Amino acid sequence: MEFSFSDSRWLTLEELRSDIIFKDKNALGFHIPGMWDKILDIEKCHLQEDPSNAIRNEIKDFSEKNGFTFFNPRNQYGLLRTLMIRTSSIGEIMVLIQFYEDDKSKRELLLKHIAETFPNITALQFVVNQKQNDTIYDQEIICFAGRDHIFEEMEGLQFKINAKSFYQTNSEQAFELYKITRDFAGLTGDELVYDLYTGTGTIAQFIAKEAKKVVGIESVPEAISDAKENAKRNKIENVDFFAGDMKTVFNESFIAENGLPDVIITDPPRDGMHKDVVQQILSILPNKIVYVSCNSATQARDLELMKEYYKATKVQPVDMFPQTHHVENVVLLEKR
Repeated sequence: MEFSFSDSRWLTLEELRSDIIFKDKNALGFHIPGMWDKILDIEKCHLQEDPSNAIRNEIKDFSEKNGFTFFNPRNQYGLLRTLMIRTSSIGEIMVLIQFYEDDKSKRELLLKHIAETFPNITALQFVVNQKQNDTIYDQEIICFAGRDHIFEEMEGLQFKINAKSFYQTNSEQAFELYKITRDFAGLTGDELVYDLYTGTGTIAQFIAKEAKKVVGIESVPEAISDAKENAKRNKIENVDFFAGDMKTVFNESFIAENGLPDVIITDPPRDGMHKDVVQQILSILPNKIVYVSCNSATQARDLELMKEYYKATKVQPVDMFPQTHHVENVVLLEKR
């Protein structure tokens, strides 16, 4: 879960209509839909298991008591910007605080308090980000206490996850999602499989025992480093991982070097697949495509581009995001 700090919290209609003057406008919570600069303050989040709530609330309370400023997105000032908490099914916890202002004394005061109050945090990290946006993929992540990663386990496999790694946010449902993906692929042990947008290689390694070979591609170098390390840790030898922009790496020379895939599994970000990636898939026409998506709209757009050559034969949504309208959707495409 990623929570945002704001000095301009969202006020309810009841609050706006009351005669009370609200002096405390700090918030640590979620963005209001359609209002990028307004944050709904959260006291209890039902989407992530404890101690997530305790950590978040303690950070807010301690920061307010010590006069730390919360971020103002319109005017770009304030010490505290975002808080990311990742938990794994084996009880490991990662906390990453994103600071806007580079104030070492205040930063260390807060981080030391967190480390002492919650010794069960596995990875306590921070980043100083003074860009216009709060993405961290081009930022230096600094480990303050513990490790710079956590581990997740699934079906006997162990996966290392760092702050920049893409890993499904819901561990239990991720297991269901990967089982459906593997089932849709229908592997016999003789297939070469390409896993596009592989992240830390979770799907690639999850299906590896049923494939001849799996080739994973991912744009985030740190994720590919983790994928290679995970494969080594899990003693999986029939996987190869490559880092780079999908639309440039996944080309004719790459396919000539690594082989023509029998099956492609693709799990792109919310924007879906780049049109060049779709065209490259259509130029090689694998027997099956398993398309995993967190955005059914862009998935539908991409399926429309491939409908001349492929028909959707199976569809299975998975509720990865409880208490929201979002679902993860898996579609099996078979060549016409």
